This record gives sequence, C-alpha cells and structure tokens, in this order.
Amino acid sequence: MKENLIIAIDGYSSTGKSSMSKIIAKNLGYTHIDSGAMYRAVTLYAFQYQYIVDNKIDEQALITNLSDIKIEFKQDLTTQKNLTFLNGENVEADIRTMKVSKMVSPISEIPAVRDYCVALQQQMGEKGGIVMDGRDIGTTVFPHADIKIFVTASPEVRAQRRFLEYQQQGKDIPLVEVLKNVNERDYIDSHRTYSPLSKADDAIEVDNSNMNLEETVNKVMEIINSKK
Repeated sequence: MKENLIIAIDGYSSTGKSSMSKIIAKNLGYTHIDSGAMYRAVTLYAFQYQYIVDNKIDEQALITNLSDIKIEFKQDLTTQKNLTFLNGENVEADIRTMKVSKMVSPISEIPAVRDYCVALQQQMGEKGGIVMDGRDIGTTVFPHADIKIFVTASPEVRAQRRFLEYQQQGKDIPLVEVLKNVNERDYIDSHRTYSPLSKADDAIEVDNSNMNLEETVNKVMEIINSKK
C-alpha cells in the first residue's frame, strides 16, 4: 500500500471523531483536517453577517458571499492543537458554542455550502498523508480513500460526552437540551438529500459507546495497521 494514505473517518456528532483523528494523524505523522470545523466556520460567518436571524437562514445572501469566506487550519505551537481561522481570525472557541451547534446542520444542508467545503477539503487532501474526519468524507469527499472508518455511539452516550465538555468549559446547558440537539443533528445529517451522513459500503464501523478515547484510538490504529 502507498505511503501517503488518505484516511477517512466519518460518523455521528460527539463520537470523538476529531479528538481521535488528531491523535491518529500525530501517530502517523499525517495532517489532520476537521471538516466539521469548516461547516461551523461558515455557520459562524452567517451569524456575523446576520444571514441567520431567529434561526432562519438567508441562503441566497450566504451563497452570494461564499467566495469571501477563507478558512485555514493552524497549529498552536504551545498546545500542539489545531486552530480554526476564519478570514484571519482564530475562531476555534467561537465555532464550538451551542449557538453554532444548533445551526450547523441546517447550514451544511445547503448544496452550495457543501460544494464549497468539499472542494476545499479535496484540495487540502489531494496529495494524501491526511486523516480527515466528518460526515461524508468516505462517501463524497474521498470515495476512493485508502481506509474508511465509520464511528458511532448511542445518542445518550454522545449527549453525556457533550454535556461534560460544556461543563468543563463553564457552560451550564441542561443535559436534556444537549440530547435534543444531538438527535436533531442526527436526523438532519442523515436525511438531507444532498450528501447525507451514511456509512460507506467499504467502511469499517467502530461503536465506541463503551470505549474511552484511548481505547477508540487503539482500535482504529489496529484497523489501519492491519491494512498497511
């Protein structure tokens, strides 16, 4: 198998895809690309320019201005963490808020937004040596990826994980609201007509409902190593 692999990691929200993918990329000496952060950045941009008001999206205004959106990933040399930049501004914390989480699935349903992000993702990963996580990496972005993983877990487990993350950030969001958001995102992501969340036929499913991050990383690394 070639050296610079394209590894696609798809799955539901709050399965720890991004955290796991970052560690796997580091283990392999690869670049990690968080495709979900791109859609979150577009959502934040829509809020900034009031293309989202009262949970209603002005799709035409957003589509017209997509070319003005510049998304970059940079590494924090102190923490070694990847940071998302929107038009030159570090927005890593801003794109992880509940406000953005509630609207990112409807924004990502818009075909023009998906086309924009997919083209950027393909450009970033065309040379290989990447671990990219998202919803449609193995089905749409890189259907011929060398290795495809699909991560899942029960909605209740995923909501609890997100709830604890918010608590650690000092955000007091009721668990019932977090679970409602998880279920809503699952439905929207799986039922959109354009590039829905789905498991590729040749993807290997990993259910990490009863795994911690380290155990999930070890499981996926076993899969990767078995295919080298």
